[in-house]
Amino acid sequence: MAVKIRLARGGAKKRPFYRIVIADERAPRDGRFIEKIGTFNPLLADDNEQRVTLDVERAKHWLAHGAQPTDRVLRFLDAAGVLTRSTRSNPNKAEPGTKAKERAEARRQHEEAANAPAEAE
Repeated sequence: MAVKIRLARGGAKKRPFYRIVIADERAPRDGRFIEKIGTFNPLLADDNEQRVTLDVERAKHWLAHGAQPTDRVLRFLDAAGVLTRSTRSNPNKAEPGTKAKERAEARRQHEEAANAPAEAE
């Protein structure tokens, strides 16, 4: 049985509230879970200590038994000092695409052509 540490959504419409749960990966997102180990309230301020509550000991227990955290839960575990999140290295992400490069090159050539006659006079 593959076990995940993930978020289960609760709350009302437009008022999200999440439980941090241990669940079988095949179970529905908000459905059956094995154990609740914390909560996450995204409506609270970032510096509010009640925004994320986490039972660190139970999280360590389940991680030792092979539970895999989702990306968002991994952020919480990293902030709590349980796990370290590896940095993602994608150097090409910030680079503009080919069409944007072509447009920039055309714009630069147009500006050079406009400035060349002005300098000649």
